[in-house]
Order: sequence, then C-alpha cells, then structure tokens
Amino acid sequence: MSSLLTPLFARLAKHWGIVDVPKGDRKIHDRIVPFLGGVSVFIAFAVPTILVLLKTHHLTAGEIDPKHFVGFFIGALVLLIGGLLDDKFDLPPRLSILFPLLAALSAVAFGIGVEKITNPLGGAFVLTSSISIMITFLWLLGMTYTTKLLDGLDGLATGITMIGAIMIALLALSEKFFQPDVALLAFVFAAALLGFLLWNGYPATIFLGEGGSTFLGFTLGVLAVIAGSKLATTLLVVGVPVLDVAFVIFRRWRQGRSMTSGDRTHLHHLLLAAGLSQRAILILYLSIATIFGATTLIFESWQKLLALGILVVLSGIAVSILYKRYHLVKYEHVLK
Repeated sequence: MSSLLTPLFARLAKHWGIVDVPKGDRKIHDRIVPFLGGVSVFIAFAVPTILVLLKTHHLTAGEIDPKHFVGFFIGALVLLIGGLLDDKFDLPPRLSILFPLLAALSAVAFGIGVEKITNPLGGAFVLTSSISIMITFLWLLGMTYTTKLLDGLDGLATGITMIGAIMIALLALSEKFFQPDVALLAFVFAAALLGFLLWNGYPATIFLGEGGSTFLGFTLGVLAVIAGSKLATTLLVVGVPVLDVAFVIFRRWRQGRSMTSGDRTHLHHLLLAAGLSQRAILILYLSIATIFGATTLIFESWQKLLALGILVVLSGIAVSILYKRYHLVKYEHVLK
C-alpha cells in the first residue's frame, strides 16, 4: 500500500510546499525533495492493523492489550502532526521536542511498559511500576530520536527500521517465545516500510519528514516493548545508530555546544567525507544491522550482551578514526 500512496503524498507535499530545500552545508542532496513520506508509511501500517483489530482477534489474543493500540496510535498521530508542523514552519528545538515527549507519555499512560529485564545469568529482574514507567519513557524517547537523527541519508532510517521489525517478528515466531500477534504486527510494519523504501532508497524521490523519521523509531520501540522487552534484540539492530547518537552528543557536550546544534559529524557524514558513496554506506549499515540482528535469533542473553560490547568497541574505534581524519582534512583545506 505504501508503494502506491507514496507518489500521491509526494505530489501533495510539493503542492503544499512541504519540501526539503538543500540549504546549508548539512544537506547532502542538491535538489528539492518532498516530505510527507512518513504519512504514507503510517497509513499503510495503520489501515491493515485497524482492520485486523476490528475483524479478528489475531492482534489481541496474546499479551497485547487493546488499550496499547490506543496509546500507540495517539502517540503516532502526535508525532506526525508535530512533524508536519516542523517540516512546514521549521520549529525551534524547544518546541519540536514536545511531540516526542507527548508521544512517549501517551504510550506509557495506556499501559505500554517494560515489565522485566532478562538477567544474563538466568531468570529476569521484575521491575516496579515506577521504574518500568521511567525505563519505558526513556527507551521510547531514545528510539524516537535515534531514527530522527539517522534520517540523514537516503533510505537509511527506513532500511534499518525495517530490519529491526523483521528481526522482532522472526524472534516472536520462534519456539522459545511464540508470539504470533507480535509477529503479525511487526511484519505489517516491515511491509509498509518496504513499499516506501522503493521510493526512499538512493536516489530518494521523497523523504520521511520529521514526523515520519520519529514515527519509525517510536513504532520500533513500542514493538520491542510489547514483544516482551526485546530491548537487547532491537539494540543489536540499531546499535550503530544509537552509539553514533551517543558519540555525537558526548562530543558536543565536551565542546560546550548545544545538544541540538547541527553538524556533519554523524557516522554517515564521516563515511561520506572518507569517500564512500551513499549507496555503499547504506549497504554497510544494513549489512551490520542484519548480521548483528540475526545473532538475536540464536544467541542467549549473555551472548547478546557480548555482541553488544563488541559492537560498542568496533563503533568507537571506527568513529574515532574517521573523526580524526575528518578534522585533519578540514585543517589541511584551511591551510590551502
């Protein structure tokens, strides 16, 4: 459905002037590209989901409570409406952050929550209500901003999120967990992303927009929670983007800069500066996400943590080398 809806919303975005104009050195495209791609993904996901909810019990026969869908859809609409306003009027960060905050609060208010965290040594840590609310809120907010900041390269946020949804679905179908309701929901989301990726892949003819990029992370975060707190599984898929965001925030803090200040020091920007093409970077990111995501299907909890540790070390080394090279090239350019 999203593959059919996307061209329509591209035309609407152009008609309404909701487009990305390549101004400033942070933009890596050289043409005007319409936003609103995230709206087509939302509709392609929401329509079949709501139809299944109305006609069957396939999505509510397990551990997913109907009220969870209410909280999720309210949060998703808040993000899409807020994102549309941001794309149109370029809201300041102090206003744009309100929408992710409200979306995460909506999900938590309707009972979406992390009930327990697996103990790598066996068993699980059962969380109190207050700790569950805090962890869930921070998790959803973090996932929302991860895909928002990841959406700086054609198809990147869409592709990574799609792999995350597929891994959650496959894990939910495994004999160990067997959650067909979660698997169905995740597959519907992955299908909506795949249809959009046909238009959003390099060279993209439409972008997700602010609402779409935040909606992707929010939805993936919710899927991870309702799948039985599959946080480690999701982190192994989106580990590189999450770590990239953490590294960028840490650098800005050390340099005394605002956390919301823009620059070209995200990992995909550094890889571009190192000479890789957009297509090569996309393939690299998706390959890493697929490889580490696949480990969740066969690894035990302690092995997943070990894989996360390896990912942290490798990412840290890669970012440090590329960042130093980036500044060296800038310095040489100034001297010339």
